Amino acid sequence: MNTLIRNARAIYCATESHTHHESQISVNNSNPAVPTDIRIRDGVITEIGNQLLPTDDEQVIDAIGCVVWPGLVNTHHHLAQSILKGVPEGLNQALGDWLGSVPYRFWPKISPQLMYHAARLGLYELLRSGATTCADHHYLYHADTSPEVEDAVWAAADELGIRLVLCRGSATVQGSHKGMLKHGIQPENVELVMQRMERSYRQYHQAGDNAMRRLVVAPTSLVHSATADDLRTLAAWARERQLKLHSHLLEVSFDDLQAQEKYGQRAIDYAASCDWLGNDVWFAHLVKSDEYTIQQLAASGTGIAHCPTSNCRLGSGIAPALAMENAGMNITLGVDGSASAESGSMIQELNLAWLLHRAVNGADATHAEQIIRWGSQNGAQLLGLNNCGDIAVGKAADLVLYDIGSPRFAGVHSEVIAPLLCAEPVSVKYSLINGRVVVDNGQVCGLDEAELVAEVRAGVADLLRSAG
Repeated sequence: MNTLIRNARAIYCATESHTHHESQISVNNSNPAVPTDIRIRDGVITEIGNQLLPTDDEQVIDAIGCVVWPGLVNTHHHLAQSILKGVPEGLNQALGDWLGSVPYRFWPKISPQLMYHAARLGLYELLRSGATTCADHHYLYHADTSPEVEDAVWAAADELGIRLVLCRGSATVQGSHKGMLKHGIQPENVELVMQRMERSYRQYHQAGDNAMRRLVVAPTSLVHSATADDLRTLAAWARERQLKLHSHLLEVSFDDLQAQEKYGQRAIDYAASCDWLGNDVWFAHLVKSDEYTIQQLAASGTGIAHCPTSNCRLGSGIAPALAMENAGMNITLGVDGSASAESGSMIQELNLAWLLHRAVNGADATHAEQIIRWGSQNGAQLLGLNNCGDIAVGKAADLVLYDIGSPRFAGVHSEVIAPLLCAEPVSVKYSLINGRVVVDNGQVCGLDEAELVAEVRAGVADLLRSAG
């Protein structure tokens, strides 16, 4: 479908100067210096300008009252946790105890049907906050896992039209992983992991800068649920296929303590010894990173999925993202799972990242353009989606139209960054992915909200009964 977006109040183009973004007070659609229209052909942006005239083969989207942003890129999620929000036992627990009380208590009992509804719910929340790409760290695997649980995630993403990077979790030993130990979950062995991943790779993975489906090799924990040999084997398997690598690391100090106790090394050095640093690797959290750790990450080109909401919710701390960026690391943002970040909103992550680092480092520590780049361009680059994450001619048309016509935005002088400044609730009027409309006049396409609510509530009730 060819599309012409017209009459936007502002278009956020990251190639423009930082000063322009924060000093722009308003946009007058009659001002020829400020673009208001975007032309899309075959899923690609072909023209940005003013008063562009539609052709006979174009649908026209009236963006009046909206600002247009590049689609946001979520680099770390757990879609299965969309049905585990606010579990009472874990509300006031830190990570270690929370793992046993919440995700690992329930996930072996999540059926393919419930996983499908959980994925749809999580992806719905992302779409309505402005995300167009989701990297889901899916770790619902054990010795007897049905492949239909993973298939349900791919199916949900296909139906909603969102870009999905499935980070295939795994555990090959129970090790020191508190959640697996508490519930006696029997892990896969590394041969079974690779056999199952090969199926996913052949069935779903797409190469290219504009792929809709990507597979990533993502053992759930480097330190706690895999052997060094297994990690090296998985890294080699991934690199033979030019797949990226992802895991959790240093969310809490327990990673360093266990790495020292089990391997006689710091966690970051253990990762290096297992071939798990590099420009094809990124870790979620990295909250407990000191100067030495940051140096090793930066020197190797390893990236981060910064998850501020979840890290606050579990009391883990604040990742030193500014020091990491200054060292040359690629900073991206993730919403993490809704069992520890109940909002599931990329806009919340952007707003909290913007605020938290100011609270610690001062009012000029973060800037709007920087944070939007973390949430869009940087994430696309990290995932290898090099044609996404920006609004420019030749880029994929992953675009979000935020409606800023409601009263809460009326007093905002810097309109183009109003969604970041004012944060939730935001209103996504339209969203396009590869030029396809996936949110149409405020409604997520292909999804009945009332039906989704009914299915999720019924599934949660069944899950509670099965989990006792």
